[in-house]
Amino acid sequence: MLSIETFTLGPLATNAYLLTNEEGRGIIIDPGVEPAALLKRIEKVDIEAIVLTHAHFDHIGGVEAVRKQKQCPVYVHAAEADWLTDPKRNGSLLWPEIGGPIQCAPAEFELHHGQQLNLLGTSFAVYHTPGHSPGSVSLLHEDKLFSGDVLFMMSVGRTDLPGGSTKELYSSIHDILFKLDEKTEVFPGHGPATTIGYEREHNPYV
Repeated sequence: MLSIETFTLGPLATNAYLLTNEEGRGIIIDPGVEPAALLKRIEKVDIEAIVLTHAHFDHIGGVEAVRKQKQCPVYVHAAEADWLTDPKRNGSLLWPEIGGPIQCAPAEFELHHGQQLNLLGTSFAVYHTPGHSPGSVSLLHEDKLFSGDVLFMMSVGRTDLPGGSTKELYSSIHDILFKLDEKTEVFPGHGPATTIGYEREHNPYV
């Protein structure tokens, strides 16, 4: 049983998730900008990895700070592998008022659809769910889904950024995420948690 802690970081209120097991080892999903609260929390936690749902700047802003502190590898989908090193691709050049260009070292590992990612002594299913961005992934552990910026409570990810596609987004939601069990809890990249069943029934965008 993994413990899930949420840290809402930066001016775009991006959710970073710290998942820890009973031995106190952890992984971080999407360490965003201004990660001071997250860094303090993990001072005495052995972090196995940083896993990115996608490589937009507000989800990767804390990557290098966590790497420096914990010496852990980074996972990102192959379609956005070069976004970590390129401030134009990761969007940080588009909104300089938010904090300036963000540039990270390359990820150590690439994610792909159908992968079983083994971390913390357990398994995470990787789903490629493009639309918000070409390399967006959603991660499923048991009945917990980390959806990045694909699906939110009563909303969906924007598709007007470079590489976005409304057609792909709705395909990702209907053909992949909505086929999961209705009781699956959804932990999105922004905003509160929800469930697959609630979004199937009530989300006005899908």
